[in-house]
Amino acid sequence: MSDDSTGADADAPTSRRSARDSSTPPDATPLADGAFPGFDAASIPPRPPLPAESGAMTGSPLSTADHSAIRDQWRARRDEFGTHVSYARDQLDQANERIKERTGRDLVLAILIGLAFGGALLASLIFIKILFVPFALAAALLGVYELSLALRASGRRVDLVPQFIAAVLIVAPAFFVDASLVWVMLFLAVALVIVWRLLAQMVAKDGRTYGDVLADAVIGGFVQIYVPFLAAVALILLKQEGGQWWVLSFIVIAVVADTGAYAAGLAFGKHPMAPRISPKKTWEGFGGAVVGSLVAGVLLALFLLHVPWWIGVIFGAAILLSATLGDLGESMLKRDLGIKDMSSWLPGHGGLLDRLDSILPSTIPALCLFFLFSSWVVL
Repeated sequence: MSDDSTGADADAPTSRRSARDSSTPPDATPLADGAFPGFDAASIPPRPPLPAESGAMTGSPLSTADHSAIRDQWRARRDEFGTHVSYARDQLDQANERIKERTGRDLVLAILIGLAFGGALLASLIFIKILFVPFALAAALLGVYELSLALRASGRRVDLVPQFIAAVLIVAPAFFVDASLVWVMLFLAVALVIVWRLLAQMVAKDGRTYGDVLADAVIGGFVQIYVPFLAAVALILLKQEGGQWWVLSFIVIAVVADTGAYAAGLAFGKHPMAPRISPKKTWEGFGGAVVGSLVAGVLLALFLLHVPWWIGVIFGAAILLSATLGDLGESMLKRDLGIKDMSSWLPGHGGLLDRLDSILPSTIPALCLFFLFSSWVVL
């Protein structure tokens, strides 16, 4: 019994192997023994080390004393840096105060405001020159307002409403109409201001003398010529072909002349130029203005206006002369009115007219030189 069962068990693997062999397709090729090499444990690379547990430190932990030392060093460095910054700020403030005592201007604010206005003006001239029109109109209206208030504070009768209407009448159409019509607009504007003042005086009947009434009318007309008309001349130049570069050039030369005079006068100024008109202007400052304006004129002529260098010399000299006369003229006017600045709404500059005093008179020579030399463009 046991022998039969044992034989049956021995025959079972043989029968299973026979059954498997019978299921193999007759055309199959058995794999060679070399396709299944023996297992070699030495060929397995070693297991990499397990990562350190979360929160475990590879080195020795810092003690509380070490943390305190690092914190104290950081605070010391921070305090040292703050001390250096405070020292530099104090030095800058002291230098600015010394400059302010000598020139009457806050240098830092003057630079910041000048850069802001210069950037806006530069953008309007470079990209779309018609955008300069509202810029010029706003400057003219503000200039009329400053000058009118200064004149009224001195006892002159200047009417603001007709001054604003006349300013718009001159400046607004200057870019769009023929230049000859600007003269007509100027005549109408001056007539409006004078007639308005005479009628207002007739209504007031306050016993004002004939001489004062006449002076009020003439001064009212002067306001229109000095601010709106000169701004309109800049727009006449602007509308010419390539006129925006000439406008930019004469403004740059006037600013460079003013800056050169300021820097040279601050550094070397000893000999007053016109002590009764402007005591702080010196011949050394004027020398700096000469150098700056001539250099700027030559560079602008060569690289922006594309005209010969000698035209740049003439251009720089002409703008220097007009800018200097305009600056001295406004200083004489302010001295006659008994004021230091036209207004105080521009920190570091005074009023807008205190910055335009050299630019507005320069519109006349700039326009004349454009018509004279624009045909000399070097291609």
